[in-house]
Amino acid sequence: MIILEEPYVSRLLKDTIIEMKLSVLKNKTSERLGFDKYIRLLRDEEFIELLIREETCKIYSNSEISLAWIGDNLGFTDISEKIGLFKDKLRFRKLIENIYPDFFYKGVEFGRLEELDIECIRKPFIIKPAVGFFSAGVYKVSTCEEWEKVLKALKQEMEAIKGLFPVQVFSSGKFVIEDYIEGPELAVDAYYNSKGKPVVLNILEHLFPSEDDVEDKVYVTSKKIIKNYLEATLELLSKINEAAKLRDSGLQESGLRNFPLHIELRVDKQKKLIPVEVNPVRFAGWCTADIAYHAYGINVHRYFLEGLEPDWSEVLKNRDETQKEEKDDRTYCLLIAKKPGDIETKDIEAFDYEGFVSRFEKPLELRKLDYRQYPVFAFLFTETKNSNWEEIDRYLRADLKEHIKMKK
Repeated sequence: MIILEEPYVSRLLKDTIIEMKLSVLKNKTSERLGFDKYIRLLRDEEFIELLIREETCKIYSNSEISLAWIGDNLGFTDISEKIGLFKDKLRFRKLIENIYPDFFYKGVEFGRLEELDIECIRKPFIIKPAVGFFSAGVYKVSTCEEWEKVLKALKQEMEAIKGLFPVQVFSSGKFVIEDYIEGPELAVDAYYNSKGKPVVLNILEHLFPSEDDVEDKVYVTSKKIIKNYLEATLELLSKINEAAKLRDSGLQESGLRNFPLHIELRVDKQKKLIPVEVNPVRFAGWCTADIAYHAYGINVHRYFLEGLEPDWSEVLKNRDETQKEEKDDRTYCLLIAKKPGDIETKDIEAFDYEGFVSRFEKPLELRKLDYRQYPVFAFLFTETKNSNWEEIDRYLRADLKEHIKMKK
């Protein structure tokens, strides 16, 4: 069963819904996208009634905005309990604290941030909303001197995005301060199947231009990344499910089943995977999880809904055979073209999409966005030879201003 919401529904997801004749909630987004031409959209009461009748019903969404409807209408199921376990970062930290006994975290009200004794908090640390989205309000603090600057920027950002998302998706009321983990950052699309077994559908590495940068700009996946982290990721997901059964979470009997998620991780110096956050009921936001289709032929939406599991040894073997003739490994990249923070949207006349795409040797798919509504010009999927990695490294450090035409 599908709940579609803004900001973006990909062509791949739309086609999958139509081909599988899936049950879709009737709302402004599903009506705007013309789904009623192909399938009968379900009103709220019909959707809920079908959910009650189905013994093993799966709920999947493209957007966390759907959490508001779920919270208002599906309180009689355990789906809200599962969502709350992950969406509230303080609650999630408590869930896994026995797995990571040395990891420091602390909750603090937004209105009391100025009262914090920063000198007593070990550094570097990350501060972020307890309920957040799209890296909004996330800052790294390495020294006491940085705190005043970060606090000022945080207040300005919270004011700027006030009211943009439902409270179930983003709230500036409470923040989490936690240890900063040095090492690679990963983003994983996975689900728990009908027996509670974790299934990994893709692993991405989040690249940054510097250690102090936490921006969503470049994500990459490759056979090397899958091989390096697949086993450890599956082991961690299993431990999380066991913790959910043991904790006072209301899930003691069943644990996590038929449940999709997008989990962000850090790899510390001992190669241990430490969760940063878990986003429930969905895969990578804005349907960017579709990079798995470009890279490995995996339609993550269909895999979850049909309970399919990738045979990664076979998937990677096929990728080896495909690239053998070219004798150059490939990396598949998701590039996020965000609006520079020092440019006002009202001052922009146009964005040069053609010029932006021309910077890359093999663009796979460009998804243009309305940058006047969201601070993003586009998402671009690319296939990049490892011998031509310079094009991605260059983009990491670019500010996109050369492609922005300003009003006179």
